[in-house]
Order: sequence, then C-alpha cells, then structure tokens
Amino acid sequence: MHYDVALAWQSLPTLLAGTATTFIVLLPVLVLGLALSIPIALARLKPGAGGIAAAAYIGFFRGVPSLVLLYLIYSGLPQFSVIRDTVLWALFSNAYVCAWLGLTLTHSGYMAEIVRGGLAAVPAGTIEAASALGLTPRQTLWRLRLPMAARYVLRAYQNELLIMIKSTSAVSAITIVDLTAAANTVFDYTYDPFTPLVTAAAIYWSIINVMRLAFNMADRRLNRHLVRH
Repeated sequence: MHYDVALAWQSLPTLLAGTATTFIVLLPVLVLGLALSIPIALARLKPGAGGIAAAAYIGFFRGVPSLVLLYLIYSGLPQFSVIRDTVLWALFSNAYVCAWLGLTLTHSGYMAEIVRGGLAAVPAGTIEAASALGLTPRQTLWRLRLPMAARYVLRAYQNELLIMIKSTSAVSAITIVDLTAAANTVFDYTYDPFTPLVTAAAIYWSIINVMRLAFNMADRRLNRHLVRH
C-alpha cells in the first residue's frame, strides 16, 4: 500500500467536484438550521407546552443519527401515499432536498440548544437596563440578546459547524456524489482505496482548518475588549 501521487493528481478534478457538492449541501443547511434554531431556542426558554415541545424537538433530533434520518426521509417517506401520490413527490424524490431537510433538522436540534445557552447567559441586569431605556422585547432580542449570545456561543458553534462539515459525508448514502462518494468512485475505477481516501481526508482537513482559523479571527474580533494590553 502506497500513496500514488500521479493518481491523486489525476483524480483531483473529481474530488474537487465532490467538494463543491459538499458545499452545495452544507451551506443551505447552515442557514436554515440557524434560522430554525432561534425560535426553538426562544420557546425552550419559556415554561409551558411550547417549552416542552421545543425540548422534545431538541432531544429527538440530537438523538437520531444523521444517516438514519437521511434514510428515513429519502427511502421511508416515499412509502406513504400522501408523499408518493401527491405533488410532494417532486420534492422528496430529489436527493438534495432530502439531504437539506435531514441535515437541517439535525443541525437545528444542536443549534437550538447552543443558542438557548447563549441567550440564557445574557445577564438579567442587561435586559432590565434595555427595558428601562424603552427598548421593546423585539428590539432587545435582535439588538442586544442575540448579538451578545453570538459572542458567548461562538466556540460551541465552531464545534458544531466542524462536525456538520464531516457529517455531510452521510449524504453519499442517498446517491449524492459528495467528496466522500467521489473518493469511493475513484476507488471503484482504480482498485486503489488508499490514494483517493487519503486525498479526500486531506481536503476535509484543509477545509476544517480554514474554518477553524476563521473562527479564531472572529473570536479575537468579537472579544477584543477582553484582551489585556
């Protein structure tokens, strides 16, 4: 077993195409998951039926493996006539839609708990001061609580984002040719599992570390007032 540099170079366009597909899957998931997590986190902070429902949502989608959820959506839902025999089939027959939906549900479950923790960390005195200055609850949320929570949860969000990048490899199980599937395709044609998989791992490693450096820069910028000179 050895690393074939010539094969790695020859297969690089295929792997980069798979990388592009990985981002096509990832980016909508990050946006939709974050947007969905905010109202769930707000509901989680309140007592009553809404808080219980939000807690159940978070507990369920944090507990179900992404791969199982993708299989259930892609292969399970079409078994129901309400999906198979209606206009919904146009959506659920599309592997990308199923991938976006499955990963968004998983991501939103984790993000809702992260956002909830960030909102809970905002000092009560700060919220009271905003109310005393005449800010409405909506203004306090968008201008004060969420920006402050973003600073508190940045590291936790970094960890979730990095995990989600690697979790996108699960979409290869529902026919999407992402980076992992592209590496397996090269393996199928060349019977060399080592070279394409190591190259794919190097690409994942590069993406992860670029993201990590970006978060480090953002952390220094958001918390620059805490730096001692």
